[in-house]
Amino acid sequence: MQSLTAIRTRVEDRVLFATLDHPPLNLIGPELARDLVSIVRHLESAPDEIRVVVFDSAVPRYFSAHLDVTRIKELNAELARLAPGTTTADLYSRISGLSQVSIAVIAGHVGGAGSEFALACDMRFASRERAVFTQMEVGVGLLAGAGAIQHLTRLMGRSRALEVLLSADDHTADLAERYGWVNRALPDADLWPFVDALARRIAKFPLEGITQTRRRVNRIALPEASAVNEDLRIFARLLKLPETRARIAALLAAGMQTDSALEAAFGAAVGQLESAHAGDAPSPAATP
Repeated sequence: MQSLTAIRTRVEDRVLFATLDHPPLNLIGPELARDLVSIVRHLESAPDEIRVVVFDSAVPRYFSAHLDVTRIKELNAELARLAPGTTTADLYSRISGLSQVSIAVIAGHVGGAGSEFALACDMRFASRERAVFTQMEVGVGLLAGAGAIQHLTRLMGRSRALEVLLSADDHTADLAERYGWVNRALPDADLWPFVDALARRIAKFPLEGITQTRRRVNRIALPEASAVNEDLRIFARLLKLPETRARIAALLAAGMQTDSALEAAFGAAVGQLESAHAGDAPSPAATP
């Protein structure tokens, strides 16, 4: 595997432990994209060596806050290493389609494209005390473009998915568990021992049984890649609207993408934004 800079890895008992370590927020930007592309390529070429991959975070308070809205061109350049024109939605679809079981361990804030990364994994387990979930896109005039609409509607049902997406608010781990956003919310002290034991247990089983079971479940439950990319095309169109640009500019000026009070309560922050029209907002970057 190519040398990684934003994700720390180790392999034990056919489990790849991949720890996001790109402070302060583990933003979905070029660094994480570069490492995720390398991990996906490695896993696609070595299915028998590794049977489970577990993603967690070394960054205090954050699993992955959201997309890095200031570096989308650089992000796209890293994604193109998978194939020309690859999008975040395509990368996440590749994670969902791996032969290996994928598990996200969430013990902090996760939102936007970071939440969509976790949703692309097969399973999600959350710290009851520390995990916070946000799909904030509607609050800035966007929609969730990399899978959340597709996944949350399947996981929660129509009404709860609309509540989560349209409120653009912060949600606790207990609510996320009740709604189906995560498999389980566990006390913080129990979270890692539970996931570690589950991952190692699954990794002991014959690969073909794991692969075929995932393939059959995914055929029922996963969205078509074309549906997710249609969401992303709408995201790109909305990103060009003046009010969307003005809202993003206001959030950046107030501390977005820093370890700030705004990022710690993103849902509250977007709820306080006033309606505005951009006259001098920065031009949006290319499609993520």
